[in-house]
Amino acid sequence: MKHEFTQRVYYADTDAYGVVWHGAYLRWMEQGRVELCDKLGLDLIELKKNDIAIPVTNMNVRYKSSAKLDDRVVVETWIKELTPIRITFGQRIRNAQTGALHITAEFETVAVNNEGRLYREMPDVLKQAFKESLCQD
Repeated sequence: MKHEFTQRVYYADTDAYGVVWHGAYLRWMEQGRVELCDKLGLDLIELKKNDIAIPVTNMNVRYKSSAKLDDRVVVETWIKELTPIRITFGQRIRNAQTGALHITAEFETVAVNNEGRLYREMPDVLKQAFKESLCQD
Protein backbone atom coordinates (compact mmCIF):
# COMPACT_ATOMS: atom_id res chain seq x y z
CA MET A 1 0.00 0.00 0.00
CA LYS A 2 1.26 3.46 -0.90
CA HIS A 3 0.19 6.82 0.38
CA GLU A 4 0.40 9.88 -1.89
CA PHE A 5 -0.41 13.53 -1.44
CA THR A 6 0.21 16.65 -3.48
CA GLN A 7 1.90 19.66 -1.94
CA ARG A 8 2.17 23.17 -3.36
CA VAL A 9 5.55 24.87 -2.90
CA TYR A 10 5.06 28.11 -0.98
CA TYR A 11 7.47 31.00 -0.58
CA ALA A 12 8.23 29.86 3.00
CA ASP A 13 9.44 26.52 1.56
CA THR A 14 12.16 28.15 -0.54
CA ASP A 15 15.65 29.47 0.20
CA ALA A 16 17.55 32.55 -0.96
CA TYR A 17 18.08 30.94 -4.37
CA GLY A 18 14.36 30.46 -5.00
CA VAL A 19 14.45 26.68 -4.77
CA VAL A 20 12.93 24.44 -2.11
CA TRP A 21 15.01 24.47 1.07
CA HIS A 22 16.19 20.96 1.98
CA GLY A 23 14.33 20.98 5.31
CA ALA A 24 10.98 21.49 3.57
CA TYR A 25 11.39 18.12 1.85
CA LEU A 26 12.03 16.50 5.26
CA ARG A 27 8.86 18.09 6.66
CA TRP A 28 6.79 16.80 3.72
CA MET A 29 8.26 13.30 4.11
CA GLU A 30 7.40 13.32 7.82
CA GLN A 31 3.86 14.27 6.84
CA GLY A 32 3.78 11.34 4.42
CA ARG A 33 4.89 8.86 7.07
CA VAL A 34 2.35 10.15 9.61
CA GLU A 35 -0.46 10.05 7.05
CA LEU A 36 0.47 6.50 5.99
CA CYS A 37 0.31 5.46 9.66
CA ASP A 38 -3.10 7.14 9.93
CA LYS A 39 -4.25 5.29 6.81
CA LEU A 40 -3.15 2.02 8.45
CA GLY A 41 -5.18 2.81 11.57
CA LEU A 42 -2.14 3.76 13.64
CA ASP A 43 -2.90 6.99 15.45
CA LEU A 44 0.44 8.21 16.83
CA ILE A 45 -1.20 9.90 19.84
CA GLU A 46 -3.04 6.69 20.75
CA LEU A 47 0.18 4.69 20.30
CA LYS A 48 1.94 7.04 22.74
CA LYS A 49 -0.87 6.51 25.26
CA ASN A 50 -0.15 2.78 24.88
CA ASP A 51 3.59 3.29 25.53
CA ILE A 52 4.69 3.04 21.88
CA ALA A 53 6.59 5.55 19.75
CA ILE A 54 8.31 5.02 16.39
CA PRO A 55 11.21 7.48 16.09
CA VAL A 56 13.45 7.79 13.03
CA THR A 57 16.86 6.22 13.70
CA ASN A 58 18.44 6.55 10.27
CA MET A 59 17.67 8.41 7.08
CA ASN A 60 19.16 8.26 3.62
CA VAL A 61 17.98 11.11 1.43
CA ARG A 62 19.14 11.66 -2.14
CA TYR A 63 18.43 15.04 -3.66
CA LYS A 64 18.04 14.61 -7.44
CA SER A 65 16.64 17.97 -8.61
CA SER A 66 15.15 21.10 -7.11
CA ALA A 67 11.51 22.04 -6.90
CA LYS A 68 10.71 25.73 -7.18
CA LEU A 69 8.18 28.24 -5.93
CA ASP A 70 4.58 27.39 -6.91
CA ASP A 71 5.47 23.91 -8.20
CA ARG A 72 3.19 21.07 -7.18
CA VAL A 73 5.02 18.03 -5.85
CA VAL A 74 3.74 14.54 -5.14
CA VAL A 75 5.02 12.85 -1.99
CA GLU A 76 4.85 9.03 -2.10
CA THR A 77 5.34 6.87 1.00
CA TRP A 78 5.31 3.10 1.47
CA ILE A 79 6.63 0.41 3.80
CA LYS A 80 9.74 -0.98 2.15
CA GLU A 81 10.99 -3.41 4.78
CA LEU A 82 9.83 -4.84 8.08
CA THR A 83 12.13 -6.74 10.44
CA PRO A 84 11.44 -7.91 14.00
CA ILE A 85 12.75 -4.56 15.32
CA ARG A 86 12.83 -2.09 12.40
CA ILE A 87 10.45 -0.52 9.89
CA THR A 88 11.90 1.03 6.73
CA PHE A 89 9.78 3.59 4.91
CA GLY A 90 10.51 4.26 1.24
CA GLN A 91 9.72 7.73 -0.03
CA ARG A 92 9.84 9.70 -3.24
CA ILE A 93 9.04 13.29 -4.14
CA ARG A 94 8.40 14.15 -7.76
CA ASN A 95 7.02 17.07 -9.75
CA ALA A 96 3.27 16.65 -10.27
CA GLN A 97 3.28 18.27 -13.73
CA THR A 98 6.49 16.90 -15.29
CA GLY A 99 7.13 13.76 -13.24
CA ALA A 100 10.72 14.91 -12.60
CA LEU A 101 12.19 13.14 -9.58
CA HIS A 102 13.30 15.51 -6.80
CA ILE A 103 13.99 13.14 -3.89
CA THR A 104 14.39 9.46 -3.11
CA ALA A 105 14.67 8.45 0.52
CA GLU A 106 14.60 5.68 3.07
CA PHE A 107 13.78 6.27 6.72
CA GLU A 108 14.44 3.56 9.31
CA THR A 109 12.36 3.61 12.48
CA VAL A 110 12.14 1.43 15.56
CA ALA A 111 9.56 0.93 18.28
CA VAL A 112 10.40 2.35 21.69
CA ASN A 113 8.46 2.87 24.89
CA ASN A 114 7.77 6.34 26.28
CA GLU A 115 11.03 6.19 28.23
CA GLY A 116 12.97 5.61 25.00
CA ARG A 117 13.73 1.94 25.58
CA LEU A 118 13.80 -0.23 22.47
CA TYR A 119 11.22 -2.98 22.08
CA ARG A 120 13.22 -6.09 21.18
CA GLU A 121 10.24 -7.30 19.21
CA MET A 122 7.87 -5.08 17.29
CA PRO A 123 4.59 -4.63 19.20
CA ASP A 124 1.79 -6.65 17.61
CA VAL A 125 -0.28 -3.58 16.68
CA LEU A 126 2.62 -2.25 14.57
CA LYS A 127 3.64 -5.62 13.20
CA GLN A 128 0.14 -6.35 11.89
CA ALA A 129 -0.44 -2.93 10.31
CA PHE A 130 2.96 -2.70 8.63
CA LYS A 131 3.07 -6.34 7.54
CA GLU A 132 -0.22 -5.97 5.66
CA SER A 133 1.00 -2.85 3.85
CA LEU A 134 4.50 -4.02 2.95
CA CYS A 135 5.41 -3.37 -0.67
CA GLN A 136 8.64 -3.25 -2.67
CA ASP A 137 9.18 -0.24 -4.90
